[in-house]
Order: sequence, then structure tokens, then C-alpha cells
Amino acid sequence: MYEIAYTDEAIEDLKYFKKHEQNEIIDGIELQLQYEPTVETRNRKQMRLNEKADWELRIGNFRILYDVDTEVRIVEIQRIGEKRGNTFLFRGREEEL
Repeated sequence: MYEIAYTDEAIEDLKYFKKHEQNEIIDGIELQLQYEPTVETRNRKQMRLNEKADWELRIGNFRILYDVDTEVRIVEIQRIGEKRGNTFLFRGREEEL
């Protein structure tokens, strides 16, 4: 079982969403990433090389970007945003990956 940690930036991202959306995101993270976070699935994939994170989790329109340290078994949530079309939005603003 992996421990889940959030960066300060991810916590600020999470605060942007409505309470029921926050609950949906947190529940999805716990369900999808506590076990085998590095196994690709329909909703979980390794990302192309970028500055934000190595992995992406899809929960509806929400996107959770995260890194995994397999040695100490920690999943670190880097950013939480939305995806509209091919655009990532963090706190309502478009950002480059």
C-alpha cells in the first residue's frame, strides 16, 4: 500500500473546486492510487516528459498529476486540474505542461 502525499500547490489546486468536487477527487485518488499507482489503466497513464509530473490520473474531467517513489512507497500529488479538450486548466487558468 502506498502513502499519498500532497504538495502545497496541489492543496491550493484542490481548494479551487467545490466541496463535492473535492470529495470526488480525494475519493478517486485514494481508490486509484493506494495500490499499484504505476500500472497503466484506462484512467491512469504515464505522461510524456514534462516539468510537472510523471503520471496522470483521470477522474471524469479532473486530472491529477503525480509522481511515485517506489522505494519508500509514496505517491506525491503534484497538481490537480481540469482538462477541456486538449487544454489543462489549473485553478481556472491554462498552464503549459
